[in-house]
Amino acid sequence: MPLIDTHCHLDFDAFDDIRDEMVQEAFNAGVTRIVNPGVDLDRSRAAIALADTYPGVYAAVGIHPSSTADWSDATRDEVRALADHPKVIAIGEIGLDYHWDDSPHDMQRIALEAQLALAAALGLPVIIHNREASEDVIDVLAAWVPSLPPDLRDRPGVLHSFSAPQHIADRALELGFYLGFTGPVTFKNADDLRAIAARVPDDRILVETDAPFLTPHPYRGKRPNKPAYVRFVAERLAALRRMPDETFAAQSTANAERLFALPPDKPA
Repeated sequence: MPLIDTHCHLDFDAFDDIRDEMVQEAFNAGVTRIVNPGVDLDRSRAAIALADTYPGVYAAVGIHPSSTADWSDATRDEVRALADHPKVIAIGEIGLDYHWDDSPHDMQRIALEAQLALAAALGLPVIIHNREASEDVIDVLAAWVPSLPPDLRDRPGVLHSFSAPQHIADRALELGFYLGFTGPVTFKNADDLRAIAARVPDDRILVETDAPFLTPHPYRGKRPNKPAYVRFVAERLAALRRMPDETFAAQSTANAERLFALPPDKPA
C-alpha cells in the first residue's frame, strides 16, 4: 500500500540514534516519500540536509509561529534562499499558534503574511499550522488566495494535522486547500474529527504522522511516532470513507503528488 507521509519531522532529536533504521523501515512498509517541514532556520537547513541524504525525502522551509518572536526581513530573505534548493517543495511549517506564548500574536501574523507572500512569489504551496487560532488563520488565508498565480490557485497548500471545526474545514476547502490528518483521527474519542474527515472530498485529503508526535492507535502514548505508522492513519480514513485500503492509498498519494508537484510513482 504505497503512501506518502506528508508531514514528518525527521530532523528532530528524537530520531538521532534511529534515523537511518526508521527511514528504511518506512520505505520497507511502502512509504515512498516523506515531506519534512522546517520550524525555524536551523531546522529548515536540517530538513534540506536530510532530503539530500535520503532519495525519498523532500523538504519544506519556513518559520513555525512559535519561532517568530525575532522575525525580520533578514529571516524572510534566508527562507527565500533556502527555498531555492531543488528538493524544497513547500513553504512551511507556518501559521498561527495561540496555545503557547512563545511569540506575540501580532508578530506571528506578520511572519505568516510575509511567508505567504513569499510562497506566492516562488510558486510554492504552504503547510499551515493552526492551534487555537482557526478564525484568524482562515481569514488570513482567504485574503491571500486571490493573490496567487493561476498554477497555484487550485493547490495553495494544506491545513496540517487538521483539528478545527467543520465550518473551518468548509472554508478551507472552498479556498482550494487540502486537509491533512494525523494520529488523532484514530483515537477512540475523536468522533467529531472523524465526521469531518469523512466529508472531505476524495481529491483534497492527505495523510500525515507529524512524527515524532501524535502516535496513532494502536501505539498511542508511545514515542516516538514514526513515518511507517502513517498506514494506521490511512487505514482508519479508508474505513471511514468505505474505500478499500489500496484505493484510498492511491488517492491520497495522487493528492500529495498534485499538491507538492512531485513526480508520480517516484521510487524511494
